[in-house]
Amino acid sequence: MKDKKLVQEITAMDADFAQWYTDVVKKAELIGYTSVKGCVIIRPYGYAIWENIQADLNRRFKETGHENLYMPMLIPESLLKKEADHVDGFAPECAWVTVGGSEELSERLCIRPTSEVLFCEHFRDVVQSYRDLPKLYNQWANIMRWEKTTRPFLRSREFLWQEGHTLHETEQEARDETLQMLEVYRDFYAETLAIPVVWGRKTEKEKFAGAEESYTVEPMMHNGVGLQGGTSHYFGDGFARAFDIKFAGRDNTIQYPHQTSWGVTTRMIGAVIMVHGDDSGLRLPPRVAPVQAVVIPVMQHKEGVLEAATALTDSLKSAGIRVKLDDRDQSPGWKYSQHEMQGVPLRIELGPRDIEAGNCVLARRDTGEKIVTSIDGIADTVAALLETIQADMYQRALENLTTKTSTATSYPQLLELAENSPGFIRAMWCGDTTCEDKIKDDTGGVKSRCIPFEQENLASDCVVCGKPAAHMVVWGRQY
Repeated sequence: MKDKKLVQEITAMDADFAQWYTDVVKKAELIGYTSVKGCVIIRPYGYAIWENIQADLNRRFKETGHENLYMPMLIPESLLKKEADHVDGFAPECAWVTVGGSEELSERLCIRPTSEVLFCEHFRDVVQSYRDLPKLYNQWANIMRWEKTTRPFLRSREFLWQEGHTLHETEQEARDETLQMLEVYRDFYAETLAIPVVWGRKTEKEKFAGAEESYTVEPMMHNGVGLQGGTSHYFGDGFARAFDIKFAGRDNTIQYPHQTSWGVTTRMIGAVIMVHGDDSGLRLPPRVAPVQAVVIPVMQHKEGVLEAATALTDSLKSAGIRVKLDDRDQSPGWKYSQHEMQGVPLRIELGPRDIEAGNCVLARRDTGEKIVTSIDGIADTVAALLETIQADMYQRALENLTTKTSTATSYPQLLELAENSPGFIRAMWCGDTTCEDKIKDDTGGVKSRCIPFEQENLASDCVVCGKPAAHMVVWGRQY
C-alpha cells in the first residue's frame, strides 16, 4: 500500500516533461487560462505560494535597508527612448496603449516591460545632494512583455515580479549593492525554495539592456535545463546621464550618481515545480508551502475522530505551523490524492485505532515514507520533520545539479555532451562573442548561463577557437 501511486492523471516526467509540467500547473490548481494568450489566472493555491515568496523576500529586502513603493504602469514613449540601449533591448516586447476612452492619444504609452525610466524620472526630482543618497527602493508589480512563445510561470506576457532600483553616491557603493542583492537571491533559493544555484556574471551578449554588468543566479531543473532565476545589474552612471540626474557632492561639485536594478519573478514558482516535482505532481518545500501539514481524519463518522483531529490541528496551529484539517465529505484516498498532487509536505492520518493507541501516522510527500508517532508532543515532532524535509529536498536538488554538470575540454566533447547529456557544461572561453554564437548555433540552443564566481582553470585554451582562454563559463539550454 505504501508504494501505491495515488495520482494517475498526469503525464510521466520521462515521457514528456513539457506536458508533465502543463498537467501539474493545471491539475494542482495553480493556474487557469484566459482568452488572452500568455495571460493566465494565478489561482488561490498558486497565489498563496507567491505570497509566501513575497513575505520572505520582503523581510530580506527590509533587513538590508530597502523600502517599497509603487510606480505607474504606463510609460510615455518619449521617456522610454531617453536611454537608447535600454529601449532597443525591449522594443520587440513592448505593448502599447494608443487610444484613451474614444480618443487617440497624442503620444503612445508603453505598458511597462520594466520600470528603470520611471525610477530615473523620479530620482531626478528627489535627489539634489549627497545627503539624499542612497535611495534603496523596491517595487512589487505586474509587467507586460509581448512574448511570442508562452508557458505558465516560465514565460508569460503578463507576470508578477519585484524590481529593486537603487541610487548611490559612489561606484563602489553601487557595485556592493549589486552583489549584495544577488547574494540575497542565492540565499533565498537555497534556504526557502530548497534550490541550489550556479551564480556569476552574464556575458556581454547576455547582459541586461543598458547595464554595464549583469549578474545572475541559475538553477537547474530536474531535466537538466537551466532557468534564469534572478538577476542583479550594475548600471554605472549611464542612466543618470541620460536622465540628467545630478547631485551636489561632498566637495560641492556636481556629480552623477551610480545606479543598480535587480529582480525576480513568478518564474520562481515554475522553478519549484520543475526542480522538486515528480510523477504524482508537486512537491513543495515546507518553507514556501501554503499548507505545511494536512490532517486527514480516517473514518471521520466514528465517534471522537473529528474531535481528536480538530484538537491535533489546533495544537499544530498554535505552534505556528501552517496546517489544514480536511474534513470534507470525501474518502481518505481521494483526499490523499489531491494533497499529494498539490505537494503538501506532510500528511497526518488519524483514525479510531490511532486515537486508541495515542498515535497518528505522518506521511512525507517528498519520500512517501510513513511514520507512526505519538500524539503527545506532536507539534515538536512535526516542526522537526518539516525541517528535515526541507533539508532533504535541497540535498536531492543539489545532487541533480552536481550529477548533471559536465566538463568539456575540447569542442567535439562539448558538442557530444550537448547532444547526449542534458545539463550544464563547464568549458573555457576566450571572451569572443563569435565563439559564443558558434556554440549556440552548432548545438541548437546551448547558451552561456554565466561566468561563475568560482573559477577553475580547466584548460589554457578556448574550447571553440583554441585561443587563450579568459574565463570558465557554464553553458546550458534554458527555458
